[in-house]
Amino acid sequence: MIRVVVVDDHDVVRKGVIAYLSTEEDLDIVGEASSGIAGAAVVQEQKPDVVLMDLIMDDGTGIEATEEIMKTEKCRIIILTSYYDDEKVFPALEAGAFSYMLKTSSADEIADAIRKAFAGENVIEPKVATKMMTRFRKEKSLHEDLTKRELEVLKCIGEGMTNQEISDVLYIGIKTVKTHVSHVLSKLEVQDRTQAAVYAHRNGLVQA
Repeated sequence: MIRVVVVDDHDVVRKGVIAYLSTEEDLDIVGEASSGIAGAAVVQEQKPDVVLMDLIMDDGTGIEATEEIMKTEKCRIIILTSYYDDEKVFPALEAGAFSYMLKTSSADEIADAIRKAFAGENVIEPKVATKMMTRFRKEKSLHEDLTKRELEVLKCIGEGMTNQEISDVLYIGIKTVKTHVSHVLSKLEVQDRTQAAVYAHRNGLVQA
């Protein structure tokens, strides 16, 4: 049996999903919640295999609940929402969501997604997958605009070096390092060194 928790603040939606999933012989609904905070508590208590998580709820977001759950639990979280804009999709996935589905999905598709998540297979709504590919292609091309020296600085940032350490390694002045770092952040369209480091690792520019 696959142990499932359903978190959604819309009672009709939550009860409807539970009613259908309860008819599936291999799915065991071990808990439900109408808020992210309550959902995180239920998950910690019941230790489900899979969680169906709404995104927008009265006491916060499913993103916050996902982050909280993933700190201590090993379950697979499937986002089930009506939203698929960038401001919702990418933060949810970065928070640890395993799959991302829209509420326009059929009951059979939701049940199938739960089984796939349990088996370790992601299910991503096609509209969301398109956004992911577009972002991936854009990311892959951003660092191609860096100069050779800027790329070296980015790699150093990815390795967690300070400006002084970069200066020592590349034999350039601190002021020059700061200029290169500024150019790197601008060209990669990121706000700080942490995001630049994440970019470097995500694109294989530094070894994990």
